[in-house]
Amino acid sequence: MDIQAYLKERRELVDLYLRNYFSIPIEPLILHRAMTYSLFAGGKRIRPILAIASFEACGGNAEDIIHYAAALELIHTYSLIHDDLPSMDNDDLRRGKPTSHKVFGEAMAILAGDALLTEAFFMLTDNSSGYHFLNRGKGELYKEIKPSSLIRVIKDVAFSAGMHGMVGGQAKDILSENSEPDSETLASIHLRKTAALITTSVRMGPLLAESDETTLNALTKYGKYVGLAFQIVDDILDIEGSTEEMGKKIGSDQKLKKMTYPVLFGMEKSKHKAEELISAAIESLKRFSSEADPLREIARYLIKRRA
Repeated sequence: MDIQAYLKERRELVDLYLRNYFSIPIEPLILHRAMTYSLFAGGKRIRPILAIASFEACGGNAEDIIHYAAALELIHTYSLIHDDLPSMDNDDLRRGKPTSHKVFGEAMAILAGDALLTEAFFMLTDNSSGYHFLNRGKGELYKEIKPSSLIRVIKDVAFSAGMHGMVGGQAKDILSENSEPDSETLASIHLRKTAALITTSVRMGPLLAESDETTLNALTKYGKYVGLAFQIVDDILDIEGSTEEMGKKIGSDQKLKKMTYPVLFGMEKSKHKAEELISAAIESLKRFSSEADPLREIARYLIKRRA
């Protein structure tokens, strides 16, 4: 399959929904501008696309869960805004553009991140949002999502985004700066900081599709392996990539003396580990037929990405 075409099509669907959702400015206007500035700065929408692809692998239609999947991008964007703050990674560039605090000031950047995180949970619980913009014909029905399934998704998202997942991983990442690298701490940081939300994105599909536990477990493994590989590739690109490719300054991990796979294992072993994880992710999909090909190709795409 043409994975680039698939990613483009699904990214455009997510962007269409998000632009429609934020089309009416909310007071104060500067907060709305700060939120949308970062949200529409050119993200790849990997997390919502993974949710959509996993839902399709379970027999679903992308449009039926677009508003749930898109909420993941709000959480991801909030985390980037806060990551870039002077008190965190102190970055001036993100996706080739000045970071939020450089444009709107530190206080408004913090509030924009707070607002995006909170709005994500409103979006997850607002079943009326976003349907009309798709212009479906009369008689075309949307899949009815059971409240019990949605509650499981919301619990998953909250767990992976907060102290048990991403925020906890970011805290450990900061605390590990200037520390002697060790594999146990490094694995914990990667599992929580990056892999947790990616795994939850993949789990969203089978949970909303009401798939059986065997299917859910297989896709959970896929998400975990892909999430870990994603962060290892990020660590590698921070050394081998360029500012033009990455859209941000490279070498920040070394500057902050962060604990990364290349620091602990070297470049070649890190690349080999990422390849092993991608192979394991694809292997976890063996019970699926062609309906999971987008997930297989996304895994291969992530190992080759340069940004």
